[in-house]
Amino acid sequence: MRLLHTSDWHLGRSFHRVGLLDAQAAYLDHLVETVRAHEVDVVLVAGDVYDRAVPPLAAVEIFDMALHRLAAEEVPTVMISGNHDSARRLGVGAGLIERAGIHLRTDPAGCATPVMLSDDHGDVAFYGLPYLEPALVKDQLGAAKARHEQVLTAAMDQVRADLASRPAGTRSVVLAHAFVAGGEPSDSERDITVGGVAAVPAGVFDGVDYVALGHLHGAQRVTERVRYSGSPLAYSFSEADHRKTMWLIDLGPGGEIAGADRLDCPAPRPLARLRGRLEDLLEDPALDGHEGSWVEATLTDPVRPDDPMARLCARFPHTVSLVFAPDRGPEDDHVSYAQRLKGRDDQQIAEDFVAHVRGGSGPDGRERAVLRGVFDDVRVDETVREVAR
Repeated sequence: MRLLHTSDWHLGRSFHRVGLLDAQAAYLDHLVETVRAHEVDVVLVAGDVYDRAVPPLAAVEIFDMALHRLAAEEVPTVMISGNHDSARRLGVGAGLIERAGIHLRTDPAGCATPVMLSDDHGDVAFYGLPYLEPALVKDQLGAAKARHEQVLTAAMDQVRADLASRPAGTRSVVLAHAFVAGGEPSDSERDITVGGVAAVPAGVFDGVDYVALGHLHGAQRVTERVRYSGSPLAYSFSEADHRKTMWLIDLGPGGEIAGADRLDCPAPRPLARLRGRLEDLLEDPALDGHEGSWVEATLTDPVRPDDPMARLCARFPHTVSLVFAPDRGPEDDHVSYAQRLKGRDDQQIAEDFVAHVRGGSGPDGRERAVLRGVFDDVRVDETVREVAR
């Protein structure tokens, strides 16, 4: 059975205030053409269909059009909600849509209810695990703790129990939206850390033939059977070196991975991260190839130059991000607030603040747990309020 694994469409998202709807529509055209050209049997979409819980109408329209085209191809599609989606909104009409071969899995209660599809070698059970917010699904799934590993383990225990009840030789595929240990994150994924831990071990998914993951935006292989497709478009400059692709997976008669190929997605523009003094960036002939790229320019001039964005845009008209990082000696401690915070999460910033106001003594273990609990509560509250809008 030939599977096309994709995820993290983030329909409605922009790139540094540049609208991407045309590029996203072009990707969905490419997706349908790929289904046809490669004789795909099943399309898998592993969450984050939209960029936010209440997407703009134009994003909903291109999604609706893509579903109609996939249904017209008579190729089943299995799709789950991600942490950016409103599970309830995305799941509206799922029962009716399923009649057209579009199988939406957005309710945690349905984790162990597979979509059953068949080929010449027998049945394949597709289990859709939508994004599981630990604090909201712990009791529903019977998990021991409100942590990512525990709720995913509880969901996978249900999957394994259902699979064990099916005829021998039934092959299995799981779709999940999670941060699995070994995956490489980028700057454009929303933090899902709970209790100081974001990642879960790949072993949580033991016992199934293929795991189609979403959440991380770089295409990658965690194990032979556990893979991220990544996002089809770049959503931050941290993805400048990504090759944006989808996985074409051939699931063999015995559940083996008989083939795994990366199929390229169309890119609206390449990304370029340029660094140096303004005059050097404007005059260096080696940068000619970036004049059509989206550009992030980091200026290292010791003194901020006049009108830098306009001057950069004269040569690089698609400059969308400007960063100042002046070259200074190691003795210069005038580091900007943004630079001091770069790469630090909310927990680390709060702990540093406690250490600062105490004159060097940071929080103890109990205090760190209190801070972590507060940040978890705030994140869950924001999730609930966003979905309820």
